[in-house]
Amino acid sequence: MTLSASARSPQPTPRTTAQPRRISVLGATGSIGESTLDLVGRDPDSYEVVALTGCRNVTRLAEMAIEHRAEVAVIADETCHANLKAALAGTGIETAAGEGALLEALAGPADWVMAAIVGAAGLKPTLRAVRQGTSTALANKECLVSAGAIFMAEVAKYGTTLLPVDSEHSAALQAMTGTAPERIERVCLTASGGPFRTWTLKQMADAGPEQALNHPNWSMGPKVTIDSASLMNKGMELLEAHHLFALSPDKLDVLVHPQSIVHCLVYMSDGAVLAQLSCPDMRTPIAYSLAWPERMHVPNQRLDLAEIGALTFEAPDLERFPALRLAKEVLAAGGSAGTVFTPPMRSPWKRFSPSVSASWPSPGWSSRRFWPAAI
Repeated sequence: MTLSASARSPQPTPRTTAQPRRISVLGATGSIGESTLDLVGRDPDSYEVVALTGCRNVTRLAEMAIEHRAEVAVIADETCHANLKAALAGTGIETAAGEGALLEALAGPADWVMAAIVGAAGLKPTLRAVRQGTSTALANKECLVSAGAIFMAEVAKYGTTLLPVDSEHSAALQAMTGTAPERIERVCLTASGGPFRTWTLKQMADAGPEQALNHPNWSMGPKVTIDSASLMNKGMELLEAHHLFALSPDKLDVLVHPQSIVHCLVYMSDGAVLAQLSCPDMRTPIAYSLAWPERMHVPNQRLDLAEIGALTFEAPDLERFPALRLAKEVLAAGGSAGTVFTPPMRSPWKRFSPSVSASWPSPGWSSRRFWPAAI
């Protein structure tokens, strides 16, 4: 079952709760993986953990595997396997390492997979889950940004239920479900504007990692936080929405919403606008994908609009945030442009990695350097 703009939603079939749902988490030691297992741990009788994977954080992966009684723990970095094996000795939990082992772990009898490996490294494992026909919660952006057409073709071919984990795409799915594609005029993803929303170009040029990692609303992993500061993340989400919901570029837009309460606005042909609102907490969209087509209890902050008082919106400044402009150009170009876009979209993150000394990307950072000359 694929997600398409009807709203590409699979027909809900309530699942039985007689047996625990068997799940695997790719990228368990990252922010999304941590939040997923937090939810699972609050209702342990409803879930069984098949496989957990991590990159090289042996200590945390071992802790998670023991806490959630996983059947297998896989570390991507093969040099870490001996340490993982030692950490799990005597627990009965199988261990493995490397890309091959990661793919093999997905052959296990899981009902649901969280695809949360960051970057292009997540493409092969996520495709394996899709080809297994396993319900897949998609948190990896590169699957759609760099290979969206191919990826969604595989989703359709294997009849896989694909559920987006990004708050904006989860919101779009909820708002569009039950509406015919031709009745959807526009889908507007919201962006907080990040820590530099009100900064001048000069201030942004002098920004350092501490400022870029200081997101005003969301608690996320470092790469996504950096990408959010440049609005690169929002540009990637436009490309994701295009493939997830089969929406043409002219039906997609971005609106800056500093409070991060409204996650998406869907404009209908009758003039109605449907929005999904919630406090900024990634456990909300994760829970939606985990419990779909039902709902589950999440012990997060409840929305109090009277306390918030005002919700504000503004157009994004494409001069101060050229990464978003670049993404819109990529979206309009179509074809293999998303694949070419993948290397430059790593640039803000690389500029703030500890091993690289460079300032915040200037307005000339994106289009002139990478696009369209790279095509």
